[in-house]
Amino acid sequence: MPLNDDQNSDSDSSRLSESTASSSDSEYSRQSFNSDSSSKPSSPASASPPKVITFDELMAATRNLSNWTLAHEIAVNANFCIKHEDYPQNSFAGTVKQIVHKAFWDHLESELNEDPPEYEHAIKLFEEIKEILLSFLTPGANRIHNQICEVLDTDLIRQQAEHNAVDIPGLANYIINTMAKLCAPIRDNDIKQLKATDNIVELLRQIFRVLDLMKVDMANYTIKSLRPYLWHNLVDYERTKFQEILEETPSALNLTTEWIKESIEDELSSISDESSSSPGADSSSKPIISPTLVLNNGYLKLLQWDYCKTIPETLITDEVRLQELREKLNQLKVIACVSLITNNMVGAAIVDVPDFADQLKRISLPLLEGMNQKNFDLKEALNGIGIQICNTVNKSLSERGLPILSEEMQSNLMGQIAHIVEKNNPVCSLIDKRIQLFMRSLLALPSFQKCMPTVPGGLSVIQTEIELLGSQYASIVNFNKKVYGPFYANILRKLLFPEAAMEKTEAETSSN
Repeated sequence: MPLNDDQNSDSDSSRLSESTASSSDSEYSRQSFNSDSSSKPSSPASASPPKVITFDELMAATRNLSNWTLAHEIAVNANFCIKHEDYPQNSFAGTVKQIVHKAFWDHLESELNEDPPEYEHAIKLFEEIKEILLSFLTPGANRIHNQICEVLDTDLIRQQAEHNAVDIPGLANYIINTMAKLCAPIRDNDIKQLKATDNIVELLRQIFRVLDLMKVDMANYTIKSLRPYLWHNLVDYERTKFQEILEETPSALNLTTEWIKESIEDELSSISDESSSSPGADSSSKPIISPTLVLNNGYLKLLQWDYCKTIPETLITDEVRLQELREKLNQLKVIACVSLITNNMVGAAIVDVPDFADQLKRISLPLLEGMNQKNFDLKEALNGIGIQICNTVNKSLSERGLPILSEEMQSNLMGQIAHIVEKNNPVCSLIDKRIQLFMRSLLALPSFQKCMPTVPGGLSVIQTEIELLGSQYASIVNFNKKVYGPFYANILRKLLFPEAAMEKTEAETSSN
């Protein structure tokens, strides 16, 4: 269904809202928040309430690269959500904000304590609260919409203020009850705290804090609702956008072509090695290479990519995410190596320690934090891991009344762990091959969400982590294939089947 027609977009938004409807207006509105994408309670005041936007409106906001990347991130990352981080209290900005906010609320309190009270600022706050509450309503919630407008009618409140008859506690109580109907379940405790607040100024202040959290909840729900539409439409959008870039800059696929060419050369080298090791193989026949295999091998190389080099053009939007995955994978590889060495050398001593794998991760992860930075000393970190593992093993042995490891055994264990840092270390090479095997199997699956491939031996200590990382990696790869598949197909056709590509070009030239 096209999304570039205003009328269609409105009807799509209505159907999106209707899918979460219930019989009453309060449930109807609350349902729109009933998702897992709630924010943490740290959001600052925001300028305007979020609203559901159409796909065309979203695309209009992606004319620059940063917003294009944001739309891409929303579509690819199922865990993407908005989180507002407040300024640190000891920062300059945080201090200024705290002073300004305190001055505002102190001024409001002094106005309400005057005789007679001055209500103008309070009325403006009620007007803003009304607009925020109305922004949370889904289409069709007419009864609660009318009720909010009637109770928080600022003209009526001003008339009451002229006669000093404004029931501010009553208005605040109505607002809290309405928020309770509209908020996500995760905000129920915040609502309870509002009901327990007696000071009216502090109550209004906390109402705005909770409303800010509800705004983020609504924005995250909107993102979650739009993700299926983004997924289906963003593929065409990104492909069209890249085609426009390619028409303006014909060299925009040069790095991608080199990346695929290197993958083909690696595959030819692998086939050549297999042929030389097989006496009966026919070395004169031309090797047959699978384009899918070539492309998957190229994707696997990204997990070991030197990100000081420029990444292929078709992967620029995922560069940061791929780099983060590579860094996490390097940490997991070291942990798997340490686990394998420890089990091989002192397996008998830890066989009765059921949570040793978790202990090993708790020991290793803090010491490996930042291991991909240039100034990180991996050897020193491995020495620290070796010492702590020996202490943990010895403590476990002592608790069970068994003799601790000998000095020689401890020295050998720490030495083997420290040698992981060396180039071509056999344990490290073995673990690396098994990780590559797992990732290769993952890319070969038609649907990794339904069934994960079996984790190879030696990786059980990091099974949970590598399955999560693998699913994130496969999501990136699958989306990239959907977007840039036609471009890859043309490159592969020219590199793997140059004769056919030449004939096609000649035929197109002669027809023109």
